[in-house]
Amino acid sequence: MTAVAFEHIAPATLGGALRALAAPGRTATPLAGGQSLVPLLMERQIRPDVVVDLTGVPGLARITVGPDRVRIGAMTTLRTLERHAELAAALPVLGRAAAAVAHPHIRRRATLGGSLCHAAPAAELPAVAVALGAEVVLRSPRGTRSVPADRFATGAHTTVRAPDEVATEITFPRATGLTHEFHELCARGDTGYPVAGVCLGLRSGDGRVRAARVVVTGCGHVPVRLPGVEARLTGRPVAGPHPGLIASLVAEATGHPGPPDGAYRAEVAGVLLLRALTAHTEGAAR
Repeated sequence: MTAVAFEHIAPATLGGALRALAAPGRTATPLAGGQSLVPLLMERQIRPDVVVDLTGVPGLARITVGPDRVRIGAMTTLRTLERHAELAAALPVLGRAAAAVAHPHIRRRATLGGSLCHAAPAAELPAVAVALGAEVVLRSPRGTRSVPADRFATGAHTTVRAPDEVATEITFPRATGLTHEFHELCARGDTGYPVAGVCLGLRSGDGRVRAARVVVTGCGHVPVRLPGVEARLTGRPVAGPHPGLIASLVAEATGHPGPPDGAYRAEVAGVLLLRALTAHTEGAAR
């Protein structure tokens, strides 16, 4: 199957891209890395009149590590995220999660903004963005707005982004006070599509959990934060044992809309959470 006919526009400025997306009478969609959009076009799951290619728009692919926040252009590739030394020092989990996505040749094209806007239920980067308290900056002819990552995705492959908006950057706070781990299970080895994943943020002291942030992916239609599991962890020894933790995660995660096999995916996420706790303990011991 091939895509239906569409007009391809490659603007040289952000203003040109916004005008193309807002043109009346035609449906338009922005193209970032194309690793998700192009298959949808070829399968005719989407049929836009216009595809607005953002590749040539300057200023959308950059990483700025400041004292308080990290600002990442939406067109920054995942390969750049995983290989950026300054980012690795500031937010190491972000590069590690990017490196877990598919194959290197896909990561050379796939972008951070594209991943968040595609909003696949089991995707790595949306879950990490929620765990880190990120915000997505959107521009349109009407102006600029910033949306917290935990309110950006509204369902499987749906977000709050309006048709005439472009994600221009994602901002991350640096001083979270937590150390983060990301673990996932993929369907066909390390490069397959994720079944479930967990991003754990932890602050520990004297061998006990002082604060926790737990976000699971793949269990619901959007990344799901689990405050009940966080409360269960807080105050307990990091090294465990953690009886009932998996059951608690399953019960809380499956309380949200999700896939038919959500209970299985949540149980996988529970095992991954135990692995993340072990990794945190081993990292703290080094």
